[in-house]
Amino acid sequence: MIDDNLTVRFFDEQFQRQVAAAEYALNPFEAAALPFLKGEVLDYGCGLGNLAVEAARRGCVVTALDASHAGVARIEAVAREMQLPLTAAEADLREHRIAGDYDAIACIGLLMFFDCATAHRKLADILAHVRPGGVVAVNVLVEGTTFLDMFSPDGHCLFEPDALVRSLAGWEILVHRTETYPAPGRTQKVFATAIARRPRHEPR
Repeated sequence: MIDDNLTVRFFDEQFQRQVAAAEYALNPFEAAALPFLKGEVLDYGCGLGNLAVEAARRGCVVTALDASHAGVARIEAVAREMQLPLTAAEADLREHRIAGDYDAIACIGLLMFFDCATAHRKLADILAHVRPGGVVAVNVLVEGTTFLDMFSPDGHCLFEPDALVRSLAGWEILVHRTETYPAPGRTQKVFATAIARRPRHEPR
């Protein structure tokens, strides 16, 4: 989730409604990523934390970052209650730089909320911090999306349909798919998802 104040408030309110209704099911993109998450995991833009919690329940050591206070508070409460290896923190992800390396990094539904220059810079930072042999799972909105009501006037990025695969040149592509979902007002959301493994030995 992103760091624009209006959008953070929007998602905070959405997360509060979901917590009240106990709506914690993984979305299709999180469900696709989950089987590939192992070891030390970074959930970058974790939202309500459904993926982070489930990964921790399966034995991963998870760091979850988001700008939403409601999302982070829910994750911290669940981690304490279930004694999970899960740490959550609020972060301005537009400016945040990843400090360490991870066996897996998931970034589901975040990058499209930044302007394109920032989105591609963040993607490069994510890829640089996946350990050799580790996995990245990224999901973005792509060109063809006509539902734009979710975006701040400060900028957004609809990726080119093959942009994720191009960014993963030299990686083993495990999953790559484009999916279209109906949206309000006879519009649509077009998502691209890529899951890939970094080579264990890269050419120098």
